[in-house]
Amino acid sequence: MDLVARASSVAEGRLALSLPRRWAHVQGVAKRAGVAAGIVPEAERELLTAAAVLHDMGYAPEIAETGFHPLDGARYLEDQGFPERLCALVAHHSCAYREAELRGCSAELARWVDEQTPLRDALWWADMTTGPDGDTTGVRERIAEIQARYGPEDLVTFFIRQAEPELVAAVERTEARLRAAGIEVR
Repeated sequence: MDLVARASSVAEGRLALSLPRRWAHVQGVAKRAGVAAGIVPEAERELLTAAAVLHDMGYAPEIAETGFHPLDGARYLEDQGFPERLCALVAHHSCAYREAELRGCSAELARWVDEQTPLRDALWWADMTTGPDGDTTGVRERIAEIQARYGPEDLVTFFIRQAEPELVAAVERTEARLRAAGIEVR
């Protein structure tokens, strides 16, 4: 079974029934990753799509251990034998290191390297331009939606405010790469 098929099977099995809205988001992120696939080397396209499908695995109730979904997801995927680089992309998706600092689990997250590549940016772009129901949105709208969903006092709201400049920068870099490649940005 190829990496994307395996990733899709695992994600659907863990998210579709228990967290249908999260599953809708993940499917939307995977579609966005398909748009961005044109700006990463052909050999990395499968990895980008698989990371998009698996990025929120740590929300699955039977996987969540720490309550920090990037870390829980990466640990689970590692235990399932997924490639190290894929686990690292999940661990560090969408500026996760900032939330790890707030949660006191930076040392655990440091087990995986944040590669800071166009592929990583494309994953962040796909996540930050996909709403909770899988619809396409703008990065600033997505950040505002996250703040509204969690409320003003939640740690996630504080995290997203801190991460906003880095998230916006990754989205802007990706959109510039997409335009340079002649790919329509919506």
